[in-house]
Amino acid sequence: MCMEQFDLSCCNRSCPTRLQAGAKMSRRAMFILLMGFFSWVNFQGAAAFADGSQLWFKDGRPVGEALEAVAILSDAAEEGLSPRKYGAAALGQALEATQGAEVMAPGVIMRLEQDLADAMLRYFRDLHFGQIDPRQIQENFTPNAPDRFDPAAHLQRALQTGRMREAVAEAAPQVPLYGRLRQARARYSELADDPVFSKLWQSPLPPLPNGKLEIGESYAGMPLVTLRLIALGDLPRETGMTEFYEGHIVKGIMDFQVRHGMEPDGVIGRKTFAQLGVAPSARVRQIELSMERLRWTPLLHAPRMIAVNIPEHMLEAYEVENGTVDIQTSMRVIIGSALDTRTPLFDGRMRSIEFSPYWNVPLSIARSEVVPKILRDPSYFTRQGFEIVSADGRIITTLSLDDLEAVRTGKMRIRQRPGPKNALGDIKFIFPNKDSIFLHHTPTTHLFEKQRRDLSHGCIRVEDPVGLAKFVLRHDKVWNEERIREAMSAGVSTTLSLREPLQVVLAYNTVQIKNDGRVHFFQDIYGQDKLLDQALRRSVQTSQ
Repeated sequence: MCMEQFDLSCCNRSCPTRLQAGAKMSRRAMFILLMGFFSWVNFQGAAAFADGSQLWFKDGRPVGEALEAVAILSDAAEEGLSPRKYGAAALGQALEATQGAEVMAPGVIMRLEQDLADAMLRYFRDLHFGQIDPRQIQENFTPNAPDRFDPAAHLQRALQTGRMREAVAEAAPQVPLYGRLRQARARYSELADDPVFSKLWQSPLPPLPNGKLEIGESYAGMPLVTLRLIALGDLPRETGMTEFYEGHIVKGIMDFQVRHGMEPDGVIGRKTFAQLGVAPSARVRQIELSMERLRWTPLLHAPRMIAVNIPEHMLEAYEVENGTVDIQTSMRVIIGSALDTRTPLFDGRMRSIEFSPYWNVPLSIARSEVVPKILRDPSYFTRQGFEIVSADGRIITTLSLDDLEAVRTGKMRIRQRPGPKNALGDIKFIFPNKDSIFLHHTPTTHLFEKQRRDLSHGCIRVEDPVGLAKFVLRHDKVWNEERIREAMSAGVSTTLSLREPLQVVLAYNTVQIKNDGRVHFFQDIYGQDKLLDQALRRSVQTSQ
């Protein structure tokens, strides 16, 4: 039932509710009564307030908290939520009606009590836990403990103390990034609503000459590009207009490229051109999706954590104290290919490190890549340091077609010995999971120079394995940098169980706010934003 679209024409003589009431009733009161009835049918949270006391009304009139609650629901967009989902407009109209000369019947007031309580409970629940189950979009994070946040108790405390607005801030994710995203959303929303700046995106940019624009070339769309960069903060307001791509405009484009996850080469090519065409209103939605993810992504669930942001291709290792995040080290990573070997999104506990690891080649990779390569070039087997392991554990270092066929059919397995050519490099960080995903080094370090680095089979390659090992082993004084490097180069596989397991989160966030306050947008490389957007729209639709 869409409260905002409720048609007053249903308040006619045949309305069953009217007939059952058997009493004269104004159209306004009937509107409120029916609206309350349909909300009441689906109401699940009012039981928490079923002691008969009124929270929102006194002597048939709304108290200040009721008006403030409706104002909070009307401002839900500031938190990346939809006011429509909570019937904010209809509740506002109903409360306005109760302030008229006519005093509403007790039944009408009772149902409005329930409607407003229900809306606020759903609002607090969505604000804290998120609007959907992340497993709907293949994000398998460990949820918050169910008793950690109680929307009913939270609302009751807010009402008792008269701290409704403070309660909103307390229910929101207590992650520093959330507050910065909230501010960024406000800035882009203001830009989208600005009568002057918003017109900059109403017309598309003219096509680029020869498909790209290089420094020194002229372009009919350069004044519009310049104005868009000014609006987005990539160029100062006093920048002059010209049709030539030169001077400060080049720097503005390079800053824009950095902020959008692109190589800052100063050339306006296909990708840069496409990003210049994204309107602020679309960025508002992108930010809202990131705010939603922070409600369920366990970024601060442990005092020491490692988080990999897939769209950014970056890893951060940090410590958390009193909600403050202290980043100890960060590095580039290589993630699973967006085409067919995507890195799954989940959290886990790192329990061990393997120095000089073997690479036990997964059967799918053995079949599709390693065995075919060996068949084409048998020297590849020895050159890359492979060996075959039989079902009874026997190690086979000589090559035969029968053994290769056994590997291909899964009766034997193939592995790569520790050494400079080992695909896992010289260290592996293990956090047990059903997808056999782990962090590791790589001999192909030149790939970290690429801007887009979805190149692995799903595991995550780290740019600075020594730095990561130092963070993991920080409180184990036996393991200093010298000993870490010694173990990595030993050529003999050894496994170290961690005294203090570490929380690892493989997260997905296409918007980040850097320390300088600038907003960075990254490509929705796995299409997760699209899935989340669809799921949230369904959530709003089904709630009405």
